Amino acid sequence: MVFGTSTMEFVEEEEQLGFDSDEEKSELSDDELQEAFAKGLLKPGMNVLVAKAKKSTNNVEGLKQCLAEFRKDLPWVESLDMTNLPAEDLISKADGQAPAGVNEDINADDDFQREMFFYRQAQATVLGSLPLLKKHNIATKRPDDYFAEMAKTDQHMQKIRKKLISKQMIMERSEKAKKLREQRKFGKKVQIEVMQKRQKEKKAMMSAVKKYQKGMTDKLDFLEGDQKKPKDAGQGSKKAANKKGPNAKRKFKDQRFGFGGKKSGKKWNTKESHNDVSSFRAKVANAKGGKGGKKGKGGQQNKRPGKSVRRKMKSRS
Repeated sequence: MVFGTSTMEFVEEEEQLGFDSDEEKSELSDDELQEAFAKGLLKPGMNVLVAKAKKSTNNVEGLKQCLAEFRKDLPWVESLDMTNLPAEDLISKADGQAPAGVNEDINADDDFQREMFFYRQAQATVLGSLPLLKKHNIATKRPDDYFAEMAKTDQHMQKIRKKLISKQMIMERSEKAKKLREQRKFGKKVQIEVMQKRQKEKKAMMSAVKKYQKGMTDKLDFLEGDQKKPKDAGQGSKKAANKKGPNAKRKFKDQRFGFGGKKSGKKWNTKESHNDVSSFRAKVANAKGGKGGKKGKGGQQNKRPGKSVRRKMKSRS
């Protein structure tokens, strides 16, 4: 603490209060200061703070020690420092432009040119460091069986997986509930339509019953409900025949006798048909009996007795 021009006045006041001087390095207690403040002996502006001049130290030994640490002759593997110029600008060379390879040629305000210079310098550093790394037997490629440990632990990933599964289940439940609500709305709509249809049918049946009771009609078709009347078998067969066309018998007759016109004399022989004997079969013409049975003495064909006659014959035997 350094005192200003009011130091003498303060010393006189201290002597009046019975305090020791600064030379004796005496300190005032809080009670004494409070008493002096109550008596009006302490006034603002008596104590003035003066800033001390900053003392600068020139630690030569420390600076030399730091400089010696920077100048340690360590192998390149320990520092991996590279100082080189940027690589050749192949794009500018291909376009026929003069490559900007010197720092003075780079415009700091041009973002693309500045970033391109950084890229080329990093490229030159990589091209220069790869042979050195290979020389010191330092691998630059990952092996095939390289196992990279994840930054997050398995426990953390399990928590994330559980959280994702829970979110997926919540979404599935909400979708299921939404579908159920839609189905309920649709089912309710269908149910209302069915009830309206039943009420309409019931109303129609009751009106038909009342008409029958009053004798206004003698038909009981309303008792059959929604069942349709079966069509007649004859009409169905006729319609089917008309749809299918003529049957085989009709076709044969049409082919044999034609579709009308002159029919008399159609079977008369002609000179050519009389002389044509290609369809003649001697065995058929001279056969005395067919497969159906042989003729007896009276010229009648033997017939097998009926079933009832055969049963009687069996019972007699």
